[in-house]
Amino acid sequence: MTGAIIGDIVGSVYEFQNTRDYNFEMFPKGASYTDDSICTIAVADAILRGVPYRDSLVEWCRKYPHPKGAYGGSFVKWIHSEDPQPYGSYGNGSAMRVAAVGWAFDESSLVMEEAKRSAECSHSHEEGIKGAQAIALAIHHLAHLQGGKDDVLAICRRFYGEDYEARLPKAGQWNETCQGCVPLALHLFLQSDSFEDALRRAVSYGGDSDTMGAIVGSVAEAYYGVPQDMLDVALSYLPQDLLGVVRRFVDLYVRKG
Repeated sequence: MTGAIIGDIVGSVYEFQNTRDYNFEMFPKGASYTDDSICTIAVADAILRGVPYRDSLVEWCRKYPHPKGAYGGSFVKWIHSEDPQPYGSYGNGSAMRVAAVGWAFDESSLVMEEAKRSAECSHSHEEGIKGAQAIALAIHHLAHLQGGKDDVLAICRRFYGEDYEARLPKAGQWNETCQGCVPLALHLFLQSDSFEDALRRAVSYGGDSDTMGAIVGSVAEAYYGVPQDMLDVALSYLPQDLLGVVRRFVDLYVRKG
């Protein structure tokens, strides 16, 4: 889960000012956590407290209503509605927030079901659910089943077809959909040779850089682990209440995994 937070913060400055420079500055001035980290932590907190994903997402997003980069327009309306209901989204938000599910549940069937629940409270389109399930299942295989890149490739092909590479968004193309971002994120992870390399590939690809960093980072963490120095810097950006959730979740699930 911390890989998603690191990737989010690293990509935050480059979301609307894309860089194609692989050697970009990792934590430049202006870097911050965004809605990606808030929602990732909200899903983790739902698991820790045993409350519905919807309730935790609404609670945390209302508490932090103006993150760097802002929430998507439809999601803002969902957050602040009197009775938030699914709105058929297939945006990449369901995939960027799901990392905790891949760590917390030991059985693949449970991972699939919980990923669906974490998505469908807002992102109820089949592609929104599928994107969350693909990322959670990849993390689960790497973290709990001693899986490798062949397993991640199989998951990518299972969800997005043997010819998924032919449909990947082009470098620099803005794409906020699960069907665009999730196979691209898995593809970039498969090409990487370290956690940092995975993030550099994700952010320098262009497009929705913070979310791509979060999704790629969440998968890369489960395979490579995270460098302690990068983790320390990233966590220093978080307010104490968000940081507290991260620490509790890591202690209970990630270190065990």
